[in-house]
Amino acid sequence: MSITPERKAALITEYATKPGDTGSPEVQIAILTERIVNLTEHFKTNKKDNHSRRGLLLMVNKRRSLLSYVQKKSEDRYQDLIKRLGLRR
Repeated sequence: MSITPERKAALITEYATKPGDTGSPEVQIAILTERIVNLTEHFKTNKKDNHSRRGLLLMVNKRRSLLSYVQKKSEDRYQDLIKRLGLRR
């Protein structure tokens, strides 16, 4: 259900805006998206796992607020990010 440290490091290097960047909204959104995808796959086999479902909803809401922040700050960064992540917004 969680992502491996290697995958997380790969996401950080791919979406970082500058070297050593681990906390920018782009990196946070990419990590949240990866975790959401993993949990969605988990729910295909574990339909009654409601405790993890709550965590999924919290992650989706957190990603939504971060995306709104990026959109408010820079529309170009927002459009590039959703295109790279494959989000449908």
